[in-house]
Amino acid sequence: MHGLINRSIQCFLRDTYGPEAWASIATQADIGIDNFEAMLSYDDDLTTRVLAAAGTALTKPRNEILVDLGNYLASHPNVKAVRRILRFGGVTYTDFLHSLNDLKERARLAVPQLELPSLEIRGHAPGAFTLYCTGPYPGAGHVFVGVLRAMADDYGALVLMDHLGNRSGVETVSLQVLETSFAEGRAFELSERVS
Repeated sequence: MHGLINRSIQCFLRDTYGPEAWASIATQADIGIDNFEAMLSYDDDLTTRVLAAAGTALTKPRNEILVDLGNYLASHPNVKAVRRILRFGGVTYTDFLHSLNDLKERARLAVPQLELPSLEIRGHAPGAFTLYCTGPYPGAGHVFVGVLRAMADDYGALVLMDHLGNRSGVETVSLQVLETSFAEGRAFELSERVS
């Protein structure tokens, strides 16, 4: 597993539940280190153990933790670079959805060794979409549910979504965009301000 993924899980747990919670989860998972390094690779079993320990410590199902992780990645100020990459997908939430087909390649521009799931978005009727998530990480579709929810808030869109399960390694998420301008979205500028 790429260290950036493990580091993201660590930062999510630490930023959301506190450093003590992270330390306890790391001990329970017996990872043998205090912190993950973003540019190293780790055994996949280590990630599985961290998620299992987090589920036990937080008394939350694994899939809920993964949805919360996705929400964190798209909305927390400590990982604003992820939001910027996502927002480059378009002016509206619908534009953003269509850009998901290219997300894997955009992420590779930033981190060439990072293997993200393949995403395919299909439109069926006005506002009705299905996202197909295929890749090496079981539960990645739940992470994308969190990302999609956070980005709907970011754009001010009203969206219903549901993870429909995993069949033959493909996770499916249904989306119904009810209103693209439901609320005021968060401000976004193409160029980042320098302090």
